Amino acid sequence: MNRGLALLIVLVVIVAALSLSWGDNGLAPQNLLAALRGEPIAAIIVGTVRAPRVATALLVGACLGVAGAITQAVMRNPLAEPGLLGINSGASLGVALLVIGAEGAIGHLMPLAGFAGAALAATAIYALAWRGGTSSIRLILVGIGIGAATGAVTSLLTVFGDIRDVQRALAWMAGSIYNADWAKLRWLAVWSLPALAITWCLARDLDLSAFDDDVSGALGLPLQTMRAVLIALCTLLAGASVAAAGPISFVGLLAPQLVRGLSSRHAIRLPAAALCGALLLGSADLVGRLVQLPAGLLTPVIGVPFIGLLLWRRRND
Repeated sequence: MNRGLALLIVLVVIVAALSLSWGDNGLAPQNLLAALRGEPIAAIIVGTVRAPRVATALLVGACLGVAGAITQAVMRNPLAEPGLLGINSGASLGVALLVIGAEGAIGHLMPLAGFAGAALAATAIYALAWRGGTSSIRLILVGIGIGAATGAVTSLLTVFGDIRDVQRALAWMAGSIYNADWAKLRWLAVWSLPALAITWCLARDLDLSAFDDDVSGALGLPLQTMRAVLIALCTLLAGASVAAAGPISFVGLLAPQLVRGLSSRHAIRLPAAALCGALLLGSADLVGRLVQLPAGLLTPVIGVPFIGLLLWRRRND
């Protein structure tokens, strides 16, 4: 096994163990040990409250890491991330329309609205970028435009909506794992695990996507078909993540970047990005529990300095 992958696995296990052991009274590893021994109270605390939250954070982070790796390969841009396909902005608009426009108890529909908004935004971007085929630059430009438009509509809704509805929508848009449970995790797993497996099977096609369109076609890659399939997989992974945890930024950008040096082959890079994404979001959720903040508000704290460092390193490009 690649040593980098092995190290990431160890780090993910450590973060998971710390998260399972952390409670209201601080770090208590004995709770985890008691749950493993089958003690009822500890089993309820760890198995019902903490475990689904930890597992959801790790799976959402893995999905965002792989979605980011797909986006960067398809768009041939190391600064690309799923948000360029309208995932976050579309999801936010979908939830804002539901919460501000509907009445009654609609909390259970918010994940569905977020997923639908993400999927519709990604579909619109791909359709508008199509000119007998798509190109990475058109996808980026159209994605920026659609993201700006949906963001403006969301802002308009939050300005004129009822203050209580707006607060509910903004709380969801912050991105958090706090309300995770086994039912939501099963839903996320049903959507994401097959997509993760299919993406790994297409690792060679992602390798070929790094070349120019003409070169990729000459090497036997059905470029437009494969690009559509990869964007659909990215939308499925990121959309399911948004539905489970709300819009969480920077993980899809950071995870593939941090593991880029491990290998040039996506057969290695994809699982590495998944593990790194799980590590980032699992750590953010753990720190968020310490300081009483949603994980979605902490990922930019890591992401913004990283973007500055990346731009500084490429200042002469």
